[in-house]
Amino acid sequence: MSRVLVVGGGGREHAIVWGLQRSPSAPDVFAAPGNAGIAQTALCMPVDPHDPSAVAQLADDLAVDLVVVAADRQLVNGVADAVRARGRLAFGPNADGARLEGSKTWMKELLAGANVPTARYGSFDDEAPALGFLDSLAPPYVVKTDGLAEGKGVLVTETLADARDAVRSYLSGQAFGHAGRRLVIEEGMTGPELSLLVVCNGDPDDARPLAPAQDFKRIGDGDTGPNTGGMGAYSPVPVAPQAVVEDVMARAVLPTLQALRSRGIDYRGVLYAQMMLTSDGPKVVEYNVRFGDPEAQCVIPRFAGDLAELVFRAASGERGLDSKFVDDACVTIALACEGYPVSPRTGDVIRGLEDAAVNSVTVFHAGTRREGGDFVTSGGRVLYVSALGSTIESARARAYDAAEQIEWPGRYYRRDIAAGVG
Repeated sequence: MSRVLVVGGGGREHAIVWGLQRSPSAPDVFAAPGNAGIAQTALCMPVDPHDPSAVAQLADDLAVDLVVVAADRQLVNGVADAVRARGRLAFGPNADGARLEGSKTWMKELLAGANVPTARYGSFDDEAPALGFLDSLAPPYVVKTDGLAEGKGVLVTETLADARDAVRSYLSGQAFGHAGRRLVIEEGMTGPELSLLVVCNGDPDDARPLAPAQDFKRIGDGDTGPNTGGMGAYSPVPVAPQAVVEDVMARAVLPTLQALRSRGIDYRGVLYAQMMLTSDGPKVVEYNVRFGDPEAQCVIPRFAGDLAELVFRAASGERGLDSKFVDDACVTIALACEGYPVSPRTGDVIRGLEDAAVNSVTVFHAGTRREGGDFVTSGGRVLYVSALGSTIESARARAYDAAEQIEWPGRYYRRDIAAGVG
């Protein structure tokens, strides 16, 4: 393998490009459309990443050996299908497998049929039965869009009135448009959360878990405020030793992959299991069908093998997948614009990037663009600061020291990522 195209342009995609370029197999890496950070080391192509035919044509024009389809909407739209239809390898499931993330109702029904542990739920497109189901639950209340909402379509609240307001807002289309006109209501679960990224090659028995991570979804310290796409993460996770990973694989991931196969779905790519480690054992919160964001930004820096070879072998359906990780921990902090996630302010010049990216620190770009010689904010989550250290505590200290070096008006980040862990 000598040429790889990464589809997307966020912080996750920057981490994937970074990891591929550090692989011993040293492929040439392209991105579509990429971002200002990716453009420092890879050729970025101005192609709509959600247009299956445009991405497939670009893969042909570049004569790549592999296309890594990195984001949920691309996969749901069938970008991997279009690439495979041209006879090229794709890392990422076809649209049939991407329904795991594209429809939470479909995912829940599949889990129920496979006896995979998850929260009790109801799926609704009418207000009256949805409110009635809510009334039957105890707090915390969980209301989710059935469709994709960029990681923001989940409300977890202790207040019944807030949950009822969310139901009305979702079903009316006011909150998330069509994505919320069908919704899922779940009984709340309690316990530590766990993100487990699993590389899949189409054979359920040969799926390979990567190093566990834990992320922080809410905007505010102490897990307060609205859900975001993710404000930080750390890896490894002390509450998830190898025995817990094996339990998650046995109870959740393998039965899910087997259920997909029984439906004729050849799943190749990443299956991202969001788990709750409850007192009754691990239960699925939901599945994503791609690398997590920001989990990729703290798991990939710990990867010690050949990432390009791993994803190529998985896309090819080869058996014997392998993954190795350094002992060092990694802590990742998202730096966001003022007003994120509701109305982020953009267009500000970013200072201090060179001062931050030292001492085992890598800065991944998400919402940036170039104006002359400057990087400028262009999205809600702007940068991810990832730091390695011999312990979670030392990695955390490095990450926060680096984050302090980066400045723009209204810059915001949580101060409690990985606090008190390890």
